[in-house]
Amino acid sequence: MSYGVSAALQEAIYQHLYNDPDVVTAVGTNVFDALPSGVLPSLYVVLGPEVVKDQSDKTGAGALHELVVSVVTDGAGFAQAKIAAAAVSDALIDADLTLSRGALISLQFYKATAARVGTGDTRQINLIFRARVADV
Repeated sequence: MSYGVSAALQEAIYQHLYNDPDVVTAVGTNVFDALPSGVLPSLYVVLGPEVVKDQSDKTGAGALHELVVSVVTDGAGFAQAKIAAAAVSDALIDADLTLSRGALISLQFYKATAARVGTGDTRQINLIFRARVADV
């Protein structure tokens, strides 16, 4: 197994979302790898946790990353969050990402959950993607 491609995959996904025109239309520049300090924007995208499983074979090291990209809003209802989530999903499915280490074999949508967070007005959509990588 190789976890070596993880940072390169995260950086490529972040850059792709940050520069995607439809994501920018939905959330502006409010795409984060880590949440900034201070007051958060009303609607934003943040990269979240991942679970990685070995996918090595006799041709080399590889891994399957299940990664979360969250869309969070304090706005009323889920409408704007769902528009932003659709833009994120469209941007990432089968994206042709160049990694600084290794290679992306495939990037597919796996599932999503949409829920209120806590007792307040915060709503969050967690999009889960599966990325198959080779550590070449």
